[in-house]
Amino acid sequence: MHKKMVWLAVLALALPFTAFATSIDISNAGGTLTGSASGIALTGSTMFKFDTIVGTNLGSVSFTTGAFTSGDAQNGGTLAAGGTFTITGNGSMGVPNGVIFSGTFSNATWTMETLSDGTHNYILNGALVAPNGQVGATTQISVNTGMSLFSGSAKLSSGDTNLNQLAVPEPGTLSLLGTGLIGLAGILRKRGLS
Repeated sequence: MHKKMVWLAVLALALPFTAFATSIDISNAGGTLTGSASGIALTGSTMFKFDTIVGTNLGSVSFTTGAFTSGDAQNGGTLAAGGTFTITGNGSMGVPNGVIFSGTFSNATWTMETLSDGTHNYILNGALVAPNGQVGATTQISVNTGMSLFSGSAKLSSGDTNLNQLAVPEPGTLSLLGTGLIGLAGILRKRGLS
């Protein structure tokens, strides 16, 4: 019986935390990637998907990375943490109006991919973090640059970003957490463990 009560208390404590785990997928296209030894930047990219909402213009995505710590913009490499990453909604179709995410890269890589026909794509992969603790990950893919290497500027083909949202618990969730804590304290006190 004691084990059942402990497992029920643990379950009661764990349930509220499931309310905190949500994520949003965001897709963007277009815009210009620029790059040099000081890093990679994206301007003019249009957000066309926000979670389940799809439209032609829902806002924008822009970023700057940290400088290259190894490699370079033509051949690929690793980028320093820092820079900026901003997603802004325009309020259409139920998308929030204003800044949706504002953070920095915690790490990023810029990879040159040579395709079977000898042409090249460039892919930026990065982990994101915001001052409020929100985290995410992004992948941004350049338009095929042909046989030439990246020359400092290329069009963006597409980008995908996944953000883990920081949910604010509703009062019912907080009540459930409180009830679980009180129940656990009662069990421990009854057993003489407190």
